This record gives sequence, structure tokens and C-alpha cells, in this order.
Amino acid sequence: MGDAPAAALLDLPVEARQKALAQALATDEAGALRALSEMCGLVVLPEPAADTEGVRRLPARMAAEVQAIPVLLPGASSDRLELATAWPPDLKSTAWAATFSARRPRWHLAPADRVGLLIRENYGVGSGTLEDDSEDQPIYDATPADVDADADAAVVRFVSDVLTQAVAERATDVHFEPQENSLRIRFRVDGILIPVPLPDNLARFQDAIISRLKIMARLNISERRLPQDGRINFRDGTNVLDIRVSTIPTIYAESVSLRLLNQRKEAYDMDRVGLGPDEQAAVRRVLAYPHGIVLVTGPTGSGKSTTLNAFLREINSPDLRLVTIEDPIEYEVPGANQVQAKPEIGLTFAAALRSTLRQDPDVIMVGEIRDLETAEIAIRASLTGHLVFSTLHTNDAPGAITRLVDMGIEPFLVASAVELVIAQRLVRRLCPDCSTAAAPDRARLAPALAALGLPLSVLDGVKELRQPVGCRRCRGTGYNGRVGVFELFFPKPAHDLVVRRTSNRELTEFAVTHGMRPLAQSGWLKAVAGLTTVEELVRNIAANE
Repeated sequence: MGDAPAAALLDLPVEARQKALAQALATDEAGALRALSEMCGLVVLPEPAADTEGVRRLPARMAAEVQAIPVLLPGASSDRLELATAWPPDLKSTAWAATFSARRPRWHLAPADRVGLLIRENYGVGSGTLEDDSEDQPIYDATPADVDADADAAVVRFVSDVLTQAVAERATDVHFEPQENSLRIRFRVDGILIPVPLPDNLARFQDAIISRLKIMARLNISERRLPQDGRINFRDGTNVLDIRVSTIPTIYAESVSLRLLNQRKEAYDMDRVGLGPDEQAAVRRVLAYPHGIVLVTGPTGSGKSTTLNAFLREINSPDLRLVTIEDPIEYEVPGANQVQAKPEIGLTFAAALRSTLRQDPDVIMVGEIRDLETAEIAIRASLTGHLVFSTLHTNDAPGAITRLVDMGIEPFLVASAVELVIAQRLVRRLCPDCSTAAAPDRARLAPALAALGLPLSVLDGVKELRQPVGCRRCRGTGYNGRVGVFELFFPKPAHDLVVRRTSNRELTEFAVTHGMRPLAQSGWLKAVAGLTTVEELVRNIAANE
């Protein structure tokens, strides 16, 4: 490489240089590490483990800035401080490391993501920005105002570090939860809450961190007795986040929850959401109808909006006018007219839907049917020649019919308008890098299958099921990403039952006898295909569904 490319690399953050070097050399990061090793003579450690004693000696700020971590090496001399780094150190870094340890530093190269992970696990996210002042640190001539300004800047950087890490880990929610003597921060990743490793001194910054979040969300920082709601626009490189902020007072301090909505996140098609070939064929038949209602049901966070967006993209064409009413708008649909509902100024789903009908739409997507007024307008829209997509909160697909009737919609209107109801759940997908296959253990699986309402006979003919193991790519969980499990219900054959206000159980029994595959059976097929596990199905799907 010439001087100009080398200088450009050094302008990047340390943790980004390996990836940039790999791109410059047209190789992978392992190849970039080998090239660095040949240039500087440092040994590469593919999977280093942290040295806890060395971690106590090396300040968090240095670890973060240099991207270096003390590591254990078999047979290493006790008078050496073995350091793994993402980039060869300069003289200043070497001298700095020597001042904090009686052991002489010896440097090694390691993958940047591994070094970053070890730093977060051992020092905590954002630890380099929140170090306490101590006698070991140089003392400068500073006024109290300067000290306060530095502390404020540190809190700003810390909050930014937490949000950046949340984006990197694909978190959908971030929770700041004050405890008696600490502040707990957790990410929700793939539907599971994961504790975030944090600096030991975080408790002293608790009030400042919560105030910073409230300032970012333009909330009243002096009001700590009442819940508040706001939003933050946060940019992290190419990621633009619309963050919904909610605060609630607790016995220790305000708890703050953030819902992260990536404005540029990649949209899914029907293959990627997890619909099987037979399910896709059935859905496409309905999507070709000129009018009717398609409902997607499930709990919060089950991917309903993602599925509806996949349907919109499937039928999107220049000869159709698409209008969506959402809160919030999670995906941009090219060519569609997308409306953000704003209940605080009177732009509710019902009001927006009523106005939309005067906009000559062909297809309408309503984010959620929450009340009788919205339901009535949606039914009327479908009966007057529009294809309507929406969501409901029910446990299973037939339950959407009884829910609409319970809202006050006449059963004959429901039976005439609704063409398809899809119930769905999201289950964690097995990590493709580390999952292993094993013969099914009937004794171990029997309670899980019973919890799903499945007979033990479903194991007949199944030679193997895949199991989670855990690796660096999946953060040791054994799972990476999620996949949908679906239950498709076509109400038209049950028209007479719907008109007679038949119970949900009878509707379900009728649908199963006419070919509906319940959620548990659909999930079992995903497990047999090696996409997930029975344990993950039990966590998401109850037997009564």
C-alpha cells in the first residue's frame, strides 16, 4: 500500500482498520491479519482469552482507545503483560501500557471483533468514557466548570456508545433500569433480554445518563413523578434510527425504555419471513383478489408489520395505488403513500382511514385495528372494492374472527369481508455456524411435545434434529436471527359458523379438519427442517393455541 492509503487507514477508529485493510487488499479479515503480522512481526492470536489480573491493571480508557486487552498465554513468563490488539501499537501506546503495569508489555494481533468483545465483557460498554478520576491520573489546572463539562461530555459519549452497541447487536429495545445501588442496562435481541456488561462505576452517573436520554427525547427533565413519552432521531454511520422513548417512575429513579426503529433496515420478502412454499402459494392467491381483508395476528413483537410489508412488496406495481397508515412507519415501500398516524393531533387510524378512502386507493394497509370505528371503516372499505391489510392482537388465527364480532361488527359482514387470517410467532433461528445434528431423544422431548399439544408419534421417521452450541458469531447463544411460524385460516368455508357466532374452539376444530396447520405443527416442521429447536417453540407457542 502507498502512503496515502496507509494514512487513510490511520484516520479511521482502531476497531475499523482491520476491515478497511481487508477491503483494500481484496481479502478477508483473516488475510488482513496475516498481512499485518508479516509487516510488523507480531504473532496472531485467533481466539484470545482475557487475563483478569491484567485487566485490573490496564485502565479502561487505554483498552478502549488502543483496542487492546490483556490475555492469557500458556507458558507465558510471569513478568510479561501479554496484550492482544486489533492494530499494531505505536510508541506512545507501548509506553502508556508500561506505566500501568510492573510487567513488560508484549503485543499480539487478534481479530478486531474478538478484541472488542473481550473489552466489552471485561470493562463494560462505554467504560473508556466513564473512568473515575484517581490518583493514578494526571492532575491538570481545571475549574469546577471544566470538570462538570468533562463529566457531561463523558455521559454523552457513553449514551452514544450504548446505542451504537445496540445497533451492532441488532437490538430492538434498550432498557435503562435503576436498581438500589446500580443502573442495569439490557438489550432485547431476537426477543430475549440480554444484560449489557457495564463499567463498575456506572451508578454514580445514573442520574446524568437518565437526564441525557430525556434531553435527547425533548422531555421535561425536572418532571420525575409522571411517565413521559418522546422520540429521538439517532444517526450511527449509515444507520438512521427513530427511537421511541418511554419513561416511568420507579422506587429508585426513572426507568427509561427505548424502542429502536431503523429507518433504513432491509425489508423482507415472503421467503425471508419464513413462509413455506405451500403457504406462499396460498397467500399469493389471496393477494391477487381485488378486494377483501387480510389480517395478521399475534402478540407485540411477533413480526406482523414485517409480514404485511412483505405482502405489500409482493403486489406493489405501477398500476396499483397503495396507501399505508402506520404508527410508526417501520419500512419504506417504494411508490406507496405512507401516512404516519398522530393520535395527539387527532390523526388516528380511523380518521386517517376515512380520509384515505377519498384518495382513490386500490390497496390500504392499516397498522392495527384497535377499536370498533377502525374495524367498521376497514370492513366497509373491503366491501366497496379495496384490498385491506391490517393486524390484530389475538393468540390464534380463528380468534381474529371472534374478536371482530366481540368488537361489535355484525358476523355476516365479517364472514363476507375477511379473506385470510394469519397468526404468527417469531422463534429464534439456529446459528448455521455452530448448530449440530443429533438423534432425537424421545424421553427428553416428550414433555416439550406435550406442552405444544403434539403427540410423541411426530418423532416417527425423524432421524435427527439440530441443537444449539454457541460460537462467537451468535454470542454464545446458539441462535442467530429469527424466523416466522405461521397459521393460515381461510374463513370463507366457515361462513355459516361465523354467522352463527360460533365459539373460537369450534372454529379452530372446523379449520383443522379442513386443512389448517396449527402454529405448533407449523413450528414442528421448522424444527425438523433444522431451523429452530423444540425448546424454542415451547417458549413461544402455548398448547392452547
